[in-house]
Amino acid sequence: MSSFSISQWPYCLRRCSYCNFNKYIPRENNSHVMTDCLQRETETLLQLSQISSITSVFFGGGTPSLAHPSTIAAILETVSRQVKLPASAEVTLEVNPTPMGMSKLEDFCRAGVNRLSIGVQSLQDNDLGVLGRDHTSHQALEVIEEAQRLCPGRVSVDVMFGRPRQSVESWEKELSDLLRVCDDHVSLYQLTLERGTQLFKQVQQGEVTVPAEDVMAEMYQCARRTLQQNGFLQYEVSNFARNNAVSHHNMSYWRGKQYIGVGPGAHGRFVPLGDGGVVREARTQTLEPDVWIHEVQQRGHGTRRKIQLCHLQLLEEVLVMGMRMTQGINHNHWALFSPQMNLQEVFGTTSDVHQLLQKGYLILDDRGLRCSWDGLVLLDSMLPALLLELETQIQQRPQRNHSHIPRKRLPLF
Repeated sequence: MSSFSISQWPYCLRRCSYCNFNKYIPRENNSHVMTDCLQRETETLLQLSQISSITSVFFGGGTPSLAHPSTIAAILETVSRQVKLPASAEVTLEVNPTPMGMSKLEDFCRAGVNRLSIGVQSLQDNDLGVLGRDHTSHQALEVIEEAQRLCPGRVSVDVMFGRPRQSVESWEKELSDLLRVCDDHVSLYQLTLERGTQLFKQVQQGEVTVPAEDVMAEMYQCARRTLQQNGFLQYEVSNFARNNAVSHHNMSYWRGKQYIGVGPGAHGRFVPLGDGGVVREARTQTLEPDVWIHEVQQRGHGTRRKIQLCHLQLLEEVLVMGMRMTQGINHNHWALFSPQMNLQEVFGTTSDVHQLLQKGYLILDDRGLRCSWDGLVLLDSMLPALLLELETQIQQRPQRNHSHIPRKRLPLF
């Protein structure tokens, strides 16, 4: 059985104006302590899980490129001591495109990283300043070039739209400029105003304006068309690839596979040993790095919360994550989690979902359930109807069928 691991590096040198992620400005150099604790928690959680093979590792943050390459090597070594980590495993590192980040890229690759995800966000220096980023567009282009030299065909760039004062025309030109220099993977993100951030406050006070919702929607559609014209296939709401350079790590999320979350604020989904070893748990690690370090030193892990997922909760996650993919959810995949109720029985009989099917936003056929090209844009507004129908159908099943759900058939991959 296979799964994958994610390691969370919580530190940044500064906080971007739009960001509400779990990140901290380090007060002191505690990289040795952090490395030891990441190794120990990795070891503890892998031993607790029923996972025997890791298919991908993702170092996220925060700014994991601030870590020393020896930290990355140590974590990968710990993984390979506990479970099978094949040479083909995808090992991704998020990189901040600064001179400091670029100076360590080669050492990161020597440590075992074979895929790089670069947080470009914008090629407009004024916008980078508004966003609080600590790099310039020129530095980002230099990092992209160096990354492609080290990991050809395995470099992703993150770019953000809906930025202050951005227009559809300027966005289309910027994206076209980026596609002339980027590799084979692009992740698009709409700027979201998160309460408590500096940018949220600036917009609330009228100091900064962001595009209207309809303009943002046009920016997204414009990006989809531009990427398609440049040979990129959209395989998920926010992700595009050419030459089949998809993120296998993220595909594992969307396909409902197990994953282990390591580090402050990390999330995980796996089936722990004990209690029959058949019920998947949702786990969240302690947010604050100092508290997390203390907990790992005391008991081997910093799990703050764990919740056993019931059958309905598991199906809800399979639905929400699977529908993000352009391929959607095929019948065989759904049957792994719901052997007693197929997609047609759950979603093919009610008026609300039927209307979405009639309008062409959803497709339910012999391949499975998925969004159409136009429907993918409306996924967030369609999910409540799909989730309500799922809950209704599950609750309407005779109780005797609930008691006979073959729990041991729930996938452990």
